[in-house]
Amino acid sequence: MEDIRVLVVDDSVAIRKIVTDLLNETDGMRVIGTASNGEIALKRIEELNPDIVTLDIEMPVMSGLEALPEIQKLRPQMPVVVFSAQTEQGAVATLDALSLGASDYVTKPSNAGSPEEAAESIQTSLIPKIESLCVRSGALEARLEKKIATTRAPTQTEAASTAPRRIDLVAIGISTGGPNALGAMLPELPADLPVPIVIVQHMPPKFTDHLARRLDGECKINVREGESGVKLEPGSCWIAPGGLHMVVERHRNELVLDLNEAPPENHCRPAVDVLFRSVAEALGPRSLGVMMTGMGQDGLLGCEVLRERGSQVIVQDEASSTVWSMPGVVAKAGLAVETLPLDRIASAINRRSAIGRTQLTKAEG
Repeated sequence: MEDIRVLVVDDSVAIRKIVTDLLNETDGMRVIGTASNGEIALKRIEELNPDIVTLDIEMPVMSGLEALPEIQKLRPQMPVVVFSAQTEQGAVATLDALSLGASDYVTKPSNAGSPEEAAESIQTSLIPKIESLCVRSGALEARLEKKIATTRAPTQTEAASTAPRRIDLVAIGISTGGPNALGAMLPELPADLPVPIVIVQHMPPKFTDHLARRLDGECKINVREGESGVKLEPGSCWIAPGGLHMVVERHRNELVLDLNEAPPENHCRPAVDVLFRSVAEALGPRSLGVMMTGMGQDGLLGCEVLRERGSQVIVQDEASSTVWSMPGVVAKAGLAVETLPLDRIASAINRRSAIGRTQLTKAEG
């Protein structure tokens, strides 16, 4: 397989060198050029035809946000990973970049850290995203298939239990491509949705709060960042805060949220597996798991627990996913009762939420 050809765009000489050295030392990757601002980057894209671009947001002459619409015109299918600061301003800029067509983002390491720490931070976050957004290597596919093979397939009873049933909560796991996917799906849900929604979107602190606020302004349902002790009400949606696990607990006849700093799972905190296990424990068969676009396999084991407790799982299809790893491993493990394009997920949630509350027509059933 040919190397993934990367263009590195950043006004910092130090960051350009760190990223270039790391990628050139990685099997299957090669930096074919660099640029110090968006204007130069556009020329390099036309000259060099890269497979993927890493793009700083804050640059002189032409910023990343200014360059993104032009990059979309030049190469609408080419992935772009933006670099952003892990600050309030950086969170807002990142969400803007994603809405303008960026595929994913990584946060820049703190200026207080050493060059070695900066390199380790970039290597851990950037390289897997480049692999996932570009053509996968055979080794990566093999690792995912091995993970699927170790997951217990549903029993015949579980596999047969695909008829829709009453649910009292929807739990969503999502990562790469998530902000845009949620921005397309959640606004389609009605204000009188009869169940609450809880979401793990892999994002760092500060970012999840801004995502929740942005979605709240676009949706009919209420969208908030999760808080400990909050009672889950119908027509409400709660996004796990970056850096904290979020769980659902049953207190008498009420469902409430709790947050904790338990160790990361799947290198993630918040983790989908943690949320889904708690949902299975609190609601048994009366929940719906939804796995959407994302990198890795967080949520696979959680979906297994949901199915063991009698709940059902639906997944986003490959064609509409930015990265199909998270929903794909669940589908390949036989844990999903439906695989749907993004534009049909909201209607599926609506339809399934109505069961046991209103009489379905024969066509809907």
